[in-house]
Amino acid sequence: MVRVHPEILRAQGLPEGLRDEQTIWKERYRSIVDLEEHLHRNGTRIVKFFLHLSKNEQRKRFLERIDEPDKNWKFSLADIHERKYWRHYVKAYEACLDATSTHHAPWYVVPADDKGNARLIISQIVLDALDELKMAYPKTTAKRRRELKAIRKGL
Repeated sequence: MVRVHPEILRAQGLPEGLRDEQTIWKERYRSIVDLEEHLHRNGTRIVKFFLHLSKNEQRKRFLERIDEPDKNWKFSLADIHERKYWRHYVKAYEACLDATSTHHAPWYVVPADDKGNARLIISQIVLDALDELKMAYPKTTAKRRRELKAIRKGL
């Protein structure tokens, strides 16, 4: 949102060196990449998802929020105002994803118009990432089994 509305950014009281809009985004994206690289080096697996919703699907969901009483609470007039900036948001998201997607912390752009398929895609990616970790329960040694048998007798 701040990328689409730079006046919000200017109101943040940033240090002089970061007030240039090109500089701040380059620095923020670099910070994200640096943090993710640090996490990766320390054994953290990073999986990032961008749920891509089409403008038509967004319209459909907004209408449902208006037409269905149990969804009225989800509706915000601010969303309608922001919808006018659709192409600006697309451009901002593209810049962010391009700058922060790396080999160790890739973005997965998931088509989200169909919630069921989006959930299946995300589930598969998460399962694949977990499989890559090759996790397993630790094996018990013979010595440890003897210790446990001794403890069992004492119980």
